[in-house]
Amino acid sequence: MADKITLVCSECFSRNYTTDKNKKTQTGRLEIKKFCPKCNKHTLHKESK
Repeated sequence: MADKITLVCSECFSRNYTTDKNKKTQTGRLEIKKFCPKCNKHTLHKESK
């Protein structure tokens, strides 16, 4: 039931991370604060389309 999704940095829009998400329990878009190697700091990463 888990689908693979890509996380995009909200500042530089680079696609840094991939993760799994259960669509039955998580209906909204995933937002996680993670380290962006391009920005060299912790930024908000959002689920891409």
